[in-house]
Parts: sequence; structure tokens; C-alpha cells
Amino acid sequence: MAKNDSIHEEETAIVDEATHLLPTSSESRDAGSETSSTTPAWDAFKDFEGLPWWRQPSVYWLLGPYIIFTLAFGGVMVPKLDLQYFADEHSRNPDAVFQPVLLGSENPQCDIPEVQANVAKFMLVMNLFTGILSAIVAPKIGHLSDRYGRTRLMALASVGGILAEFITILVARYPDVVDYRWLLLGSVFDGMTGSFTTGSIMTQSYTSDCTPPSRRAVSMGYVHACLFTGLAFGPLLAGFFVKWTGSLLSIFYVVMGCHIGFMLFVWLVVPESLSQRKQLAAREKYEKDKELQSPVSSSWVNTLRTANPFAPLKALYPTGPGTSPALRRNLIALAINDTIILGASMSAGAVIVLYCGRTYHWDLLEKSGFVSLLSLVRVVVLMGIYPVINYFGRIRPAARRRRESGVAAVEKNSGADELDVLILRIALISDVIGSLGYVFARSSRVFVASGMMTAVGGLGSATGQAMITKHVPSERVGQLLGAIGMMHALARVLGPVLFNGVYALTVGRFNQGIFVLLASVFGFALVVSFAIRPHVVWEDEPEDERQPLNQTEEAFAVPDGQVPLDEEDQVRF
Repeated sequence: MAKNDSIHEEETAIVDEATHLLPTSSESRDAGSETSSTTPAWDAFKDFEGLPWWRQPSVYWLLGPYIIFTLAFGGVMVPKLDLQYFADEHSRNPDAVFQPVLLGSENPQCDIPEVQANVAKFMLVMNLFTGILSAIVAPKIGHLSDRYGRTRLMALASVGGILAEFITILVARYPDVVDYRWLLLGSVFDGMTGSFTTGSIMTQSYTSDCTPPSRRAVSMGYVHACLFTGLAFGPLLAGFFVKWTGSLLSIFYVVMGCHIGFMLFVWLVVPESLSQRKQLAAREKYEKDKELQSPVSSSWVNTLRTANPFAPLKALYPTGPGTSPALRRNLIALAINDTIILGASMSAGAVIVLYCGRTYHWDLLEKSGFVSLLSLVRVVVLMGIYPVINYFGRIRPAARRRRESGVAAVEKNSGADELDVLILRIALISDVIGSLGYVFARSSRVFVASGMMTAVGGLGSATGQAMITKHVPSERVGQLLGAIGMMHALARVLGPVLFNGVYALTVGRFNQGIFVLLASVFGFALVVSFAIRPHVVWEDEPEDERQPLNQTEEAFAVPDGQVPLDEEDQVRF
């Protein structure tokens, strides 16, 4: 017994000496309780333990508001086109009376060359304003969110939309006083707060904060399902609403109300996903990084460097302790893949609809049904099939290992795993096959089947964005996704120019040329995906080792030159 007591005392002494490296007693009790739990522990959950449910962050808080946000974004696109036409004609002929536009129905008054040309030019300018400004603003807001939280900046993204819709209502309500070109000011306001791009990256950052790595891809899939639902059914719901009210103006009041509701709900109701501790740690790290930069901060060279609009992209090429060439290669490859997937999907959609109408003589109802069917398949894949794949590929094997070992695994960012890489490549392969199917389709049935194949590729975007967040520490997620958001915004500007330009050059000669381009783009993304390696992560310094245990350490500080450091300490510092 004496021997056992001495052994116990020695073990206690060892524990006391290593307190700064081990969890506290309360954390040990938490770990013990988690061992018996069916869910692996995750350190991020500890910041919200003991709080009531309405103060605990979860991706489910966002699904309802986000689908309203995307419905508003999708529902207002087509009405703005018609509004611009009517405002233009009213300025030329104030006494003219126009037949109401019924979205989803035939509108011969809009199907004339003048309307098509004017709308195309005007929308190009609006997209340029919004896209360029959001490309500048989105990375800055993403970086700020790491230090000051997600919800307030997510609400800020809706302020520009509210101002834009207010100007739209003024243009529609008072066409004699407010020229339709004031809609460009609305695009400026929308871009100044990041537009849809910032709302999207803030949602993804929030999801990353409150979802463990093993379930993150599925949660991202839920968010993307809301996106596809809004973009697909927003125009349809807007069309029915305009047809029911008989007023094109009514939809803009509804959309403005959606923006206001989203802003207030996110600002006042949705719990913040970044704890105060993490926000303070991110601010301290930011200040430390600023101090380590070049000391000539007031020079004109540094001013030009900080004013570089592409400077946020350096987040995709991190250097310093904990980084590696493999990390940089993975981040660049994932950024390219994500930009191609999102940019091609959003840019090629309008051209595909034009191709359907020209080749298969589909009317508006058939084209709308095709777009809605594709989006429905994406929603089913993301919300129905993807969780099943994740359960059998991650959750169930982890539960089996936990039962066999008797110890709950503590989840942490360890980079993308083999399942992530496999799903991403399968999604890109389905996009390539579907695009080639478009090329060789000579009947509408084959064309629709090819579209279903590309819809399976919806897994690629959700998986890719989840993989990106698994590569970096939590306090850098917003900055990294902000850089991705910049690429998304640029893709929104350049993508339609590329795809519409190719379609304009090849229509009548080789109508399938646009799909050859689409297959080539996805094929390039597939090749790039083979550069991604699993289990690559930014090895960040643990938070409990960044600061001393007590604030009196400086009083007992010893110059570095007097105390030799072993290899492990050298690596740490």
C-alpha cells in the first residue's frame, strides 16, 4: 500500500508540473462525460457549455433566414429586367400605358430586339458595379468577422440590399422624377456591403464555427441546398406573386421586407458563433502580425502594398510557422475548384436556358420546369444523399472506433480526409460527364438526363468549401473565405462575359460550343483536384501556449541567451 501511495504521489506531482499542458479538472470531467457520449468531443463546444439553447450557435439558426435571403435574391432578378424596360419607355413616352408583365408567362412586349439589347447592356453595367465592389469589400468583411464576430457583419451584408431595393421602389413608383439609371446607385450600395457574396461567405464562416469537422460538409450542404432552392424557386414565386397582385412593384416591397427581416433576425436573434475569447485571441494575433510586418509602415511603398486590391488573395498562400508547401498547394487547388464550380454553375445557367429554347423549342413553362428540376435534384442530393454518405463514411466508423477503444475522440481540424477528396473528384467527374452529355444530346430526354448528372455535381461546392475550412485555424476562417469570396465576385463578373461571348460566337455555327467550354472548364478543375492531398493542415500554436499562465511571468523573465532551448522549444517558438 505504501508503494502504491508513493507512486500515486509521484503521478500527482508530474500532473502538477505539467498543468499548463493538460486540461483543467473541469475539462477532465467534461472529457469523461463525453467519453460516454455517442458524439465525439469538439473543443469549440466548450465555449458555449451551460448556456441556454437560444444562445448556442447552430447552423439550423441560419437555414430559415438564409432561404428567405436567397429567395429574395433570386426572385428580384427578372422583375428588375422588366422594370428597367418600362422605366426607359416611360421616360421616352410619359403618356404610354403598358400591359402588366406576368412573370412565367409570355410577354410579347418584352420580346423585341430593343428590349433584349438594352437589358443586356444595362445588366452588364450593374453586374460590373456590384461585382467589382463586392470583390473589394468581401475579403475585408471576412477578415473583420474573425475579430469581431459573424452575425453583425452578416446583417451588414443586407443593408446594401435594403438600400438597393428602396431605390428600385422609387424608380418604379416615380418614373417621372427618378430615372431608371439610378438603379446603378443601388448596385453601388449593394456592392459596398459585399452583396450576396458577403452574405454567403459569412454564412459559411458561421457554419464552420459551430459544426465539428466530421459533420461540416453536410452542414455546408444544407446551406447550399437553401441557395439552390432560393435561386430556383425565387423567380417562380415572384412570378406568381406579380400575377396575383397584377403589379410589378409589389414584388419589390416583398423583397425589401425579406432583406429587413433577414437583417433583424441575424442581428438580434441568431447567437454569435465566435465566443468573446476567440474574438480577443484573433485580435491579439492580428496585432502581433501587424507588428511583425515591415517597420517602414509609413512609407509610400507600404501604402501601395496595402492598397493592392488583390492583397487579400495572399491568404491562399500562407507562410510562416505551421505552414507548408502542401498546405499552400491544397488551398490554391481548392480555391480554383470552388471558383470554377460556382462561377460555371451561375454563369452557364442563362446560356443553357437560351440553348434549350432555341434547340428544343421549349416555352417558358418548360424552361422554368427544367431549371427547377435541376435545383430540386441538387437539394435532394445535398439534404438526402449526402448525410447518408457522411454517416456511413465518417460517423459510423468513428462510433465503432470509440466503442473499441472506450475513449471518445476529440475532434480537431486535421485537414481534408480521403472521403472529402473522393467526393470532390466524383462531383467533378459528374459535371464533366453531364457537360459532354449536353454536347452529344440530340433529344430533349438525353439533355434532361445530362442535366441530372450535372446536378449531382452540386456535392462539389459544399464539399470544397468544407475542405477549405478544415485546413486553417478557426481564427483565420473568415479571412480565408473572404479571399474565396473575392474570387467568387470576380467570377460573377467575368463568367457571364466569357460564356455569353462564346455562345454569341458559336450560335448558328456550332451551338454546342458552349458545352465544350463547360466540359473543358470542369475537366481542368478535375485535373487540379488531383493536386489535393488529405490530412494537410496549418499546424497552429495551441491557444493555451500563446499566453503565460500568470501575468507575473515578466518579473521572472530570463534572457533567451542564458537558457538553452531544446529542439522542441525551438520549433514552438
